[in-house]
Amino acid sequence: MRVVVTGWASFLHGEATAGDVASLQRVAARLADDGIEHDVVWSPGFAPGSTHFDDVDPSDYTHLLFCCGPVHGWQVEDLHHRFFECTRIAVGVSVVDPESPAARCFHRLLPRDGPGLRSSRDLAAGLRHREVPVLGAVLAPDQPEYGDSARHEQAHDLLQHWLSGLDAARVPLDTRLAHDDWRHCATPEAFASLIARTDLVVTTRLHGLVFALSEGVPAIAVDPVTGGGKVTAQAQAHDWPAVLGPGSLSREELDHWWDWCRSDAGARRAAEVRDAAGTGPALLDAVARELHASLLDQ
Repeated sequence: MRVVVTGWASFLHGEATAGDVASLQRVAARLADDGIEHDVVWSPGFAPGSTHFDDVDPSDYTHLLFCCGPVHGWQVEDLHHRFFECTRIAVGVSVVDPESPAARCFHRLLPRDGPGLRSSRDLAAGLRHREVPVLGAVLAPDQPEYGDSARHEQAHDLLQHWLSGLDAARVPLDTRLAHDDWRHCATPEAFASLIARTDLVVTTRLHGLVFALSEGVPAIAVDPVTGGGKVTAQAQAHDWPAVLGPGSLSREELDHWWDWCRSDAGARRAAEVRDAAGTGPALLDAVARELHASLLDQ
């Protein structure tokens, strides 16, 4: 017996959702535990270096497992043609139309749901996952006020490629507030609550750095302005070392500060900066003195 494990995350024009991928991985792990020889097929768009449909010969397999998602559409039908000689089993799937060729051409259907069927727990249910850091990414828009010193495009290109390679839960965060768009926070307190739930922040925005340090969250600050702009100035004001300018921005430097921010030393320093800022910025006292002086002059 040799099994080829497939799903919607296997198709070139499919979709690799967390549930799809977890389902394939859990089925593969169970086959491995049971000593059953198998291969998992992944989409080249999702996993370029893995096994793809072009790499497998259907005649090498006795069984095909299709895991998760709906058994519907031309891509599932194509599996039946391509693996015609295999025993084809669908597991953990949604049966949208039991009479469709995609559904009825399986030798066995072990569905999670469908018309008149008793619902079963999804294959991804109860997943015991490996913990990874939650990373908030706060990226600035173009800032034309910096003129020829602005290097936003170059900085963001390198930064986004680096972010894509991290073993982390990457969450894009936006400091822009809105009351009419649920995708944005409506208050500073809501944004601060988001930041507080991350393990680390990477930002090219001044307030991405400020909010992170105010919550004691280590941050890698990338200043996209040659010579240093407001991001660098704010890092200096907070005595925060993890700041990079366009001239020093590299994967090696980002990796260095990534490791430092996740270390005990980085966590301690972020906590110290948070505690030092607890009394409020000196500018509040300065403006109050100015106003009181103005009152005395009247």
